[in-house]
Amino acid sequence: MNFLLSAGEASGDTYGAQLIEALKQLVPDTKFFGMGGEKMQAAGCELLVHAREVAVVGLVEVVTHLPHIRRQFKALVAECGRRKPDAAVLIDFPDFNLRLARELHRLHIPVFYFISPQLWAWRSGRVKQIQKYVRKMIVIFPFEQEFYRKHGVDVTYVGHPLAHSAESSVSRREFAAQNHLDAGKHWIALLPGSRKKEVLLNLPEMLSAARLLEGDGDYEFVLPVASTLSQEWMGAQLSGPEESVPVRLTGDSRVTLKHARAAVVASGTATVEAALAGTPFVVVYRVAPLTWLLGRRLVNLNTFAMPNLIQGKERHAVPELIQKDFTASNIVRELQAIIPDDAPRTRMLADLKEVREKLRDSGDPEVPAVRAAGEILRLLPRR
Repeated sequence: MNFLLSAGEASGDTYGAQLIEALKQLVPDTKFFGMGGEKMQAAGCELLVHAREVAVVGLVEVVTHLPHIRRQFKALVAECGRRKPDAAVLIDFPDFNLRLARELHRLHIPVFYFISPQLWAWRSGRVKQIQKYVRKMIVIFPFEQEFYRKHGVDVTYVGHPLAHSAESSVSRREFAAQNHLDAGKHWIALLPGSRKKEVLLNLPEMLSAARLLEGDGDYEFVLPVASTLSQEWMGAQLSGPEESVPVRLTGDSRVTLKHARAAVVASGTATVEAALAGTPFVVVYRVAPLTWLLGRRLVNLNTFAMPNLIQGKERHAVPELIQKDFTASNIVRELQAIIPDDAPRTRMLADLKEVREKLRDSGDPEVPAVRAAGEILRLLPRR
């Protein structure tokens, strides 16, 4: 069999790689091509477009990159027309993938969606595109299943892939040695996002907060680099004109979060990783002012952090510092509340445990990627 896969972000690259492995387990000779990152490539996907070429964020920012994105889009569609894959699996990244779904539908290529766009949060009218062009929606959050069923979409909830991934066996001491860290200090993880624009908007304030904390002397700062970014580019962002704070770059966000005392995390999939790691953290996010002005009116929720949505309580599991509230002093205030072994940290640890339990409760012991692969193959003609 031959599959097109399309993922445009670091999280999608991770999920795509897991799905590739699962499909190869069930159908060993399966081939894959499309758009993704290093993880999908390592799993055996022929990349026609690298995710970093199209990964931009914000309504305003997308406009300046449209010509390049359109060229990549047309090239991918043309290749699908030539290769005629047995099916396509689209992973999140809605602005690109929903348009791709339409073109694939015209080519009579069955379309599956693994990892839902957040249509339940904003621009819910786009669910009509899902109804028209997508054969099956495969979701990883329990509340998404209810949303799609209400809209008449064939949907299956398979559980969250990250919640079923094996934990790293790397010890704190080993991690310290690998990354030249002092195991006797508190490590604060900084996760500014997986796209360049996100990093440019989020990282400077994180570094300002790190400078404020650094005077204590008990902290070291670690930054796991997303697979859609390069270590060289990220390193360049740490050497600005201001007095720099030492930050160690790592290559694995899950291990970094596991061993960190606390974290500052840009809103997105990394917040789920932090919750699963059981690491107390602060959620931050910033977009261009015009993007915020235009986009905020379309958002149907009063919370942005996925762990808070999953928990579903009025009292948030983790604090959110969004847009104007995202300042270095606010970050430091929130971190200083959750670093010591006092009531705020204890309460957050309990809340994160509740979130983890909800993420792992899919009602099926099967690994989510394997369940997703089975759902896809079940709806395709047998060869």
